[in-house]
Amino acid sequence: MHKRSLLWLVLFFVLAICGTVAIRAQNSAEAASVLRPPKGAKVALVVFEDLECPDCARAAPLVEEAARTYKIPVVRYDFPLPQHLWSFDAAVLARYFGSKSAALGVQYREYIFRHQQEITGSDSRDGAAQKQRLRALSEQFAAQHKIKLPFVVDPQGKLAAEVRHSRQVGKDIGITHTPTLYVVSSRRAGTPFVEVVDRTKLFNLIDQMKSQAE
Repeated sequence: MHKRSLLWLVLFFVLAICGTVAIRAQNSAEAASVLRPPKGAKVALVVFEDLECPDCARAAPLVEEAARTYKIPVVRYDFPLPQHLWSFDAAVLARYFGSKSAALGVQYREYIFRHQQEITGSDSRDGAAQKQRLRALSEQFAAQHKIKLPFVVDPQGKLAAEVRHSRQVGKDIGITHTPTLYVVSSRRAGTPFVEVVDRTKLFNLIDQMKSQAE
């Protein structure tokens, strides 16, 4: 091989390796900023969820129970999966109700989790029918809380942009499935966050994080 060609080949591999290292460093920095408690909190739960995901529905009551028991905040990121037909629309609606009040947004998410199977129905590939049922249930939820749900809830696309940004944040730190749940702390040394792989150990992990944070 010609020396100049060999030099360019070596340079190409060096740049490729440097680029990979830089991407990993960027992802690590992004994770460090995302997986932090809100200002003023020492420990929090961070969850990436999809409102159409059955396992997210199973995890949601435990997350709420942990938040109430330990009086710690929950930071939610929407991560609608591409194979789910109505999850993106549900995330937009959740943000619409959340714009009325944070508590109402959480209540809507819990409501949708409880009605997942009703929305999906037996026609699991009929996205139009599922979205109609999602709309009907959302109108019922709005009526129960004395809110009029507009025909177009996101006319300027701002809420949809927020959902896309939330999903991109998850992709940037390597999220691939839902729910992905973390216990995070304000500590910068040691282990400032840990993923909850086994949810039966959630309370133990919170205890450990609180002990370390204090």
